[in-house]
Amino acid sequence: MPINLNLPKKAGLFVTCTDAGAGKTLIAGAIAKVLTDNGQKVGVFKPIATGCKRSWEGPVSDDTEFLSYCANSDLLLSTITPVSYLSAASPIVSAAREGNPINFNKIATAYKNICENSDIVIVEGIGGVRVPLTMEFDLLDLAVEFALPVVIVARLNPGTVNHTLMTIDCIRAAELKIAGVVINGYDATKATVAEDTVEQVISQCGGVNILSVVPFDETVDIEAPNPGEFIVGSLMECDWSKLAHQ
Repeated sequence: MPINLNLPKKAGLFVTCTDAGAGKTLIAGAIAKVLTDNGQKVGVFKPIATGCKRSWEGPVSDDTEFLSYCANSDLLLSTITPVSYLSAASPIVSAAREGNPINFNKIATAYKNICENSDIVIVEGIGGVRVPLTMEFDLLDLAVEFALPVVIVARLNPGTVNHTLMTIDCIRAAELKIAGVVINGYDATKATVAEDTVEQVISQCGGVNILSVVPFDETVDIEAPNPGEFIVGSLMECDWSKLAHQ
């Protein structure tokens, strides 16, 4: 059963990941920065955030502040992330603990505002595609509402191939277009045989494009915020605007 938010059609990308810690926020922000530096007005959107910090205007996510910085956004943080929780848990748990169910109407209203004030949207999910939002809906159901090409962020660890291929299968089953995969955190000085071949294996077995193999950059800091010179530089080789208009 669809959520039925009746969202506007917009050029953009939906950024998800294989698992927590893959660097989804970092890559979403860096893509937004590349597009912004190229003269695009980028609308960043993270509809739901958990593990937020307290502020005078309510819970605020470091991820939201990072995305806003990367896109040089003038929108309120509460517009970029309309649903925020203090609890550092999955949305379904955070909503129950705080007695505050996810308000999908707030998500729709905020997204429409962002679409009206941008050329391209970069939407960042929360966790992987099967993260439950409610008993009825998971993140993939929400991604279907946006109907944007999906960028999958994968990190280099022993389960990368398996997690990425399963994520690909889920997205295809939902009939969403896959823009490609970004492999994050490659360190040539420490790479194993498995890490050196993961790009080829995912590309061939998953039938997807590897958009970028992003190097490890120790200067990265979501809270500072700093997307990292090497991270941004490695993503500049990809035509993100073309992918967003698929």
